[in-house]
Amino acid sequence: MDFSKIKLVATDMDGTLLDPQHTLSEAFYPVYHALKEKGILFAAASGRQYYNLVNLFAPIKDEIIFLAENGSYVMYQGQELLVQALDQAVAKQLVQKARNLPNVYIVLCGKKSAYVENTAPEFMDQVNLYYDEVKVVEDLLQVEDDQFLKIALLDLTGVEGNTNDSFQDEREHLQVTVSGKVWLDICDKQANKGKGMEVIQQKFNITPEETMVFGDYLNDLKMIQKAHFSYAMENAHQDIKDAARFRAKSNSQNGVIEVLQQLVSVES
Repeated sequence: MDFSKIKLVATDMDGTLLDPQHTLSEAFYPVYHALKEKGILFAAASGRQYYNLVNLFAPIKDEIIFLAENGSYVMYQGQELLVQALDQAVAKQLVQKARNLPNVYIVLCGKKSAYVENTAPEFMDQVNLYYDEVKVVEDLLQVEDDQFLKIALLDLTGVEGNTNDSFQDEREHLQVTVSGKVWLDICDKQANKGKGMEVIQQKFNITPEETMVFGDYLNDLKMIQKAHFSYAMENAHQDIKDAARFRAKSNSQNGVIEVLQQLVSVES
């Protein structure tokens, strides 16, 4: 396989680059520095909050690109490349609807912070994995001074066949995505990882043929479509496996890093 033209690598985090315990392998940084030496850009693409990703990649936070909140917020070296926020009124309508659903917890994902009105331990355990800036408020509908990038709904019974089915009508005017087994993300219609990739590719004059991506779940689908070198993890959702051209070993086997080691070993 000819990796010699690759200029951009983008990878999802949970279920992809991170191991099943949601941690970054020690093997990542040597590979990253080899990518950097080759002049290859690296992008962290995730449903996670921007501040969470910055802390996860603290040693290189000023060098890499962040596609946070499923691509609705793209940052590079402190510069906003994309802010695709929800209409404020729409965000509040979604909160009101979600409140009426059984077994559903709500995260209102702002640019400045994530906001929650419930502090149940099983909910906060999940929130603290993906959000580092979190404010507990009495009423989500009273949060005003922020741009809302996403509504994230946690359904510990599983979102496919449950919460996901409750938002079929919203798909006509919003981006409704199953981002994990227990997470449903609702964003502006134009907000997704694919859109974020387009913005990056245009800024740096990089083509899909010069792009490599890795993903495992349905929120990675549009990103997978923006790269010729598209990899589904062995542990990926079947729809991602069907869409991707290539396969990487599972995240428990450092599948992303293995492919990147092959990439950096290629003679320029």
